[in-house]
Amino acid sequence: MNYNHQNVFAKILRGEITSQKIYEDEEVLAFNDISQASKIHVLVIPKGHYQNYLDFVSNASENQVANFFKKVSMIVKMLKLDESGFRLIANNGDDAHQTVEHFHVHLLGGQKLGPLLTSDNKLR
Repeated sequence: MNYNHQNVFAKILRGEITSQKIYEDEEVLAFNDISQASKIHVLVIPKGHYQNYLDFVSNASENQVANFFKKVSMIVKMLKLDESGFRLIANNGDDAHQTVEHFHVHLLGGQKLGPLLTSDNKLR
């Protein structure tokens, strides 16, 4: 796998594209998705160069993986999504409709979300 340093999240990390930051530290950045699918829709990305989930868990250190998901949990609580529920999504590859080749998770909440897929496997 070759990481594309020109993907939109790499540009956000370098400050070439602005984002509405929710949280940032030395390893993680969380920001509002510009194509909101729910009242709260936050993207959380590691600052390392990982194309997708499998790349991240295979090549990041165990400490980096654990820290990333602990930070996701902290952001969930910070946004109070733990009070009423949330959805955590990580798309991996073309069939999953991963549109940016930089590992990221979507945090969705702030409203009733309904089923993820309909009976005919179409997104609702």
